[in-house]
Amino acid sequence: MTKTLVFGASTNPGRYSNMAVRRLVDQNIETTAFGIHGGTVSGVQIKDNLVDFQNIDTVTLYLNPTHQREYYQKIVDLRPRRVIFNPGTENPEFYEILEKEGIKVEVACTLVLLATGQY
Repeated sequence: MTKTLVFGASTNPGRYSNMAVRRLVDQNIETTAFGIHGGTVSGVQIKDNLVDFQNIDTVTLYLNPTHQREYYQKIVDLRPRRVIFNPGTENPEFYEILEKEGIKVEVACTLVLLATGQY
């Protein structure tokens, strides 16, 4: 089974990152979450420290490009198979870094991918 890290997770039910956690859990996809503020969504603890994450297949980003830069190396170090850039997170500079590291870049909406069976 693949593990997904929702990066930029929020406990606010109106946020897309929150919806993503809930839908991933609903589809029985192993889900972890990282966010600035802790909390829990659908039984998934939002952690504020990246050292706890291992064996991540997919990172789905919900962090705008100006805040991504400080996490470039930390995300690369997780060695995910792919990083999904959700609407509003598009970042060509980061795409290039990831691709050089052999990490697949996908510019898409996680919620749409889940709803259409393309996740």
